Amino acid sequence: MRLRIDLAYDGTDFSGWAEQPGLRTVQGALQLALTTALRVPEARVVVAGRTDAGVHARGQVCHVDVDPEKLAVAAGRIPGPVPDALMRRLNGILPPDVRVHRVAEAPPGFDARFSASWRRYAYRVADRPELVDPLLRRSVLAWSRPLDLARMNEAATALLGLKDFAAFCKRREGATTVRTLLELEWRRDDTGVAVARVVADAFCHSMVRALVGCLLAVGDGRRPPEWASELLVARVRDSALTVVHAHGLTLEEVGYPDDDELATQADRARARRELV
Repeated sequence: MRLRIDLAYDGTDFSGWAEQPGLRTVQGALQLALTTALRVPEARVVVAGRTDAGVHARGQVCHVDVDPEKLAVAAGRIPGPVPDALMRRLNGILPPDVRVHRVAEAPPGFDARFSASWRRYAYRVADRPELVDPLLRRSVLAWSRPLDLARMNEAATALLGLKDFAAFCKRREGATTVRTLLELEWRRDDTGVAVARVVADAFCHSMVRALVGCLLAVGDGRRPPEWASELLVARVRDSALTVVHAHGLTLEEVGYPDDDELATQADRARARRELV
């Protein structure tokens, strides 16, 4: 049977999501916990979004395929539904910077990666001295110049839609850089911190942090709003574009269609994206 696992983590002390030999990763920690809890030689998970080193997640989703008998044995005498028992067991094994919030049997056709129709990230920036909270230094970027969010939102408008984001992505051989950017908007939260809401069907490597780096340069006056569209059209990584630090970025939520559309969405997502 396939299980959907919803989890959160503080990415500070991880070398990203993806398992890497000799490095501490979220995938490695979760798979080790599953292997221990299920008493199997190996447990492999598939994730909705492979976050980079230092990036956090509040709404990450992954799936794992398990033998129902092994799952029942892992639950043991823990009261309640079997998936809930596995969740509690995993949280007893995992380090404190990873928490599983939910384990449930996945509906037919569910794939954590390919069935996802969108991912939502937030990037948080404290741009005034009184906003810099040392208790939040692991999740909020301290910026030394005040930001004009109206200018940043003006620049962001040109980036929305189905576009080639080659200028904002770290290229990978054979991989497309075409994505549909659904939302990119800056607002201040109740404390005054500037928060970018970034939603797309998917993201390529370092895309969100490059977009934020571009808009910060616009917001603090170093670049005009049209610089964002100029970079986009050029489709070449500009050395003047700064990819901002990972710690201000959090994967907040992953969206999925209704259950009867999961398989169709997965097929659609597997198709290579191209500009028409």
